[in-house]
Amino acid sequence: MRKKKPKFERYGWRKKKKLSKSWRRPRGHDNKLREHIAAKGAYVKAGYRRKKEERGLHPSGVREVLVFNTNDLDRLAKEKIAAVRIASGVGRRKREQIEGEAASQGIRVINPLH
Repeated sequence: MRKKKPKFERYGWRKKKKLSKSWRRPRGHDNKLREHIAAKGAYVKAGYRRKKEERGLHPSGVREVLVFNTNDLDRLAKEKIAAVRIASGVGRRKREQIEGEAASQGIRVINPLH
């Protein structure tokens, strides 16, 4: 059974409001996390990385591809891709066209309009 991967949060983010949660490598001389004191939290290491087959997958377990227009969908139909993500710069009209085309081809859209 696999252990759950810890959340890597910036050391001291609870103490100072100006610090964000996002991971930053601790560099201070007296920093306990830099010294790998276990009680201070998990330190980012290569050992926490996922298996090669699992990397880059959507949390649902399918490989996703970024799509800008319906022509991209036609290319993906040949490759048997299960899910697509519509690019953020695509407008409403083209987005609806892409969603309709994807539904007809049986391709799942990860970020539908509504």
